[in-house]
Amino acid sequence: MAERVVPILRTEELCKEFIPGGFYQKPVRVVDRVNVEVDPGEIRGIVGESGSGKTTLARCSLRLLEPSSGSVYFDGKDLAAFSPAALRTKRQEFQMVFQDPYGSLNPSMTVEEIILEPLKIHRIGSRDSQKQYLQELLDAVSLSEHFLERRIAELSGGQQQRIGIARGLALKPRLLVADEPVSSLDASVQAQILNLLAELQQKYALTLMLISHSLGVVHYLCNKISVMYRGRIVEEAAADSFFRKPKHPYSLLLLHSMPTMNTILKNDAAPVGSSITAPADSASSCSFHPRCVHAFELCRKQTPPLIEVEDGETVACFLYS
Repeated sequence: MAERVVPILRTEELCKEFIPGGFYQKPVRVVDRVNVEVDPGEIRGIVGESGSGKTTLARCSLRLLEPSSGSVYFDGKDLAAFSPAALRTKRQEFQMVFQDPYGSLNPSMTVEEIILEPLKIHRIGSRDSQKQYLQELLDAVSLSEHFLERRIAELSGGQQQRIGIARGLALKPRLLVADEPVSSLDASVQAQILNLLAELQQKYALTLMLISHSLGVVHYLCNKISVMYRGRIVEEAAADSFFRKPKHPYSLLLLHSMPTMNTILKNDAAPVGSSITAPADSASSCSFHPRCVHAFELCRKQTPPLIEVEDGETVACFLYS
């Protein structure tokens, strides 16, 4: 029997709540009991509408945000057990590329200072070796040394994102999380950045987690898909299987919302509901039931568990239980 691969990232019952300001102080649960396993070398797509909890899940998974409850394991080790100093060292193994490079990179620093900052913080290498490595990183993201003395405001959106990727790679992480890395770019630049991520994943043997609201983006790059809706994982499957035969009604809704994906779906695909948002308090029901034409009484009273319906494919829907 083949030995089970230890996931590079695993979450158990991960929850994150925020307390809104003003007079309304009831906590809002943005990530709700999420269990995710990402294997080494995988390109995982986390997809869903804006506000579904994707970015919060990613930040909690890297301990950039403290979870309200639940656990996060990196390489089988509970990150909550690390001291602040040990966690800081461990962060070299997992890095994040943020959605807005201009907002996440220091505008007063030059490109050279931005890329080399992680090496200086962690005291890695001499000045000469850092300079040599800097050139390697620039080559990796297809930028010339002429950019080194520029500041972020002097660069295009695509160039800014390449700098963000170079900085994310600087510490040679094993896991790179890219949060909507192409959402603010035009189509031609999107393709360049996605091709770059694919090349870097192969070159550096990266495990890549791609956060996106675009199924076109994850279809292009990812080999496994997790679908989030209102803070919960509602479906997980290999990319080929997911785009050939999605199972959750929300997944069908996402696919139908993309004109380029209509040819993937059969003409007799199950109908889906409207885009009316679910009520805020859906802790004891299926959060998608107000939009689902298949909803029945049980959907309004219980939360469907995430169950395996085929080998490696899971769905949270009472239609399959």
